[in-house]
Amino acid sequence: MIKKSPILLLLVLVSIKSLSQGNILQPGNPVTEKFSPDRLQRIDKLVQQYIDSGWIKGADAFIARNGKIVYNKSFGVADAEKNVPMKTDAIFRIASQTKAITSVAVMMLFEEGKFLLDDPISKYIPAFAHPKVLAEFNPKDSTYTTVNATREITIRDLLTHTSGIDYAQIGSNNMKAIYAKAGLQAGFVSDKILLADAINKLATLPLAHQPGQRFTYGLSIDVLGYLVEKVSGESLDRFFKERVFDPLGMNDTYFYLPKAKYSRLVEVYTPDKQQHLIKWNETTFPGVSADYPVVNGTYYSGGAGLSSTIKDYAAFLQMLLNNGEYNGHRLLARHTIEIMTINQIGDLNLEKNKFGLGFLITTEKGQTTLGQTEGSFSWGGFFGTNYWADPKERLVCLFFVQEWPYPHGELNDKFKVLVYSALN
Repeated sequence: MIKKSPILLLLVLVSIKSLSQGNILQPGNPVTEKFSPDRLQRIDKLVQQYIDSGWIKGADAFIARNGKIVYNKSFGVADAEKNVPMKTDAIFRIASQTKAITSVAVMMLFEEGKFLLDDPISKYIPAFAHPKVLAEFNPKDSTYTTVNATREITIRDLLTHTSGIDYAQIGSNNMKAIYAKAGLQAGFVSDKILLADAINKLATLPLAHQPGQRFTYGLSIDVLGYLVEKVSGESLDRFFKERVFDPLGMNDTYFYLPKAKYSRLVEVYTPDKQQHLIKWNETTFPGVSADYPVVNGTYYSGGAGLSSTIKDYAAFLQMLLNNGEYNGHRLLARHTIEIMTINQIGDLNLEKNKFGLGFLITTEKGQTTLGQTEGSFSWGGFFGTNYWADPKERLVCLFFVQEWPYPHGELNDKFKVLVYSALN
């Protein structure tokens, strides 16, 4: 019989513990993770400068490398009128950061063999059969003519925003008018409406262009949210909770917040005519209420509806850096992450960068702008939240504010510069 060495057993246990800890976010030492503490303090000074200048009310910032949290700070206030300080567990309206979560949900079902990426969406949502494309538009009465689409919209088109579906309220003028006449909203919904009704109505309206012709940021991911519901047999809200949030420990992420967490929701600010920040009100963006997270809503917008904390979303990004696994739960396979984070739009361009399946992808040319590593994937939200993950440097970085319009949004880019310049 081979004797088991106590030292060997101890080494095995230590290795297992180390592997499991490396899979989840945990506090780390900046120096150990090759960051300069002095240079990280530049972030403090920069953000405080923006607060002192009256350009933002508050912010949360987060940096992790190799799963180790090296920077997690809050600044300013979450509610200036009540003098509520910003905290690192503050809840933000993450708006379009919802899109990445919906895209992951879609790819989870793709892995289960529920569909193929180049399947027409009409196979699962029949209302999208025989799509039409806008030909002529009359701005006087919002009437229009159409031509037949040359092909059907595919699931891949939706994931890459090349479907031809535009955005209600924030898209092109012609399509905004068409969507407004049909009663469609961008996703910040307080009314008692259902996703199924909105998406089936959207399917009857013309596309802005032929499928695959160009990148048009729009309601494509909301359509995919309904696809998740149709294929899984669950509401998007329940699917997210059971299949994404609970496994990742995202306990502060919701479409509509429970009342016990209302007090942690950050106020939204907007510049007045004198460029002083005031609370969002009914005149800020007609038709959009900032109070949507605190109503008992029924509309689960896969493109814009979620609110979350910086730590919750960091866990989601760390799962992606971990090739689909986090805290012992595998959401996606390594190969699936790979196809989500490579160029999926061919020769189409987003300035210097490309788009994958749910993410902006930094290219070699894009890297020259701020130093963000080629292959990083990123996006942000309408109210000033931003994130990126860098597979090469093993970075998860987020910077959250709550402001629209955001005239000093260059702070997000400056944050990126300061992160990379702090790396030794």
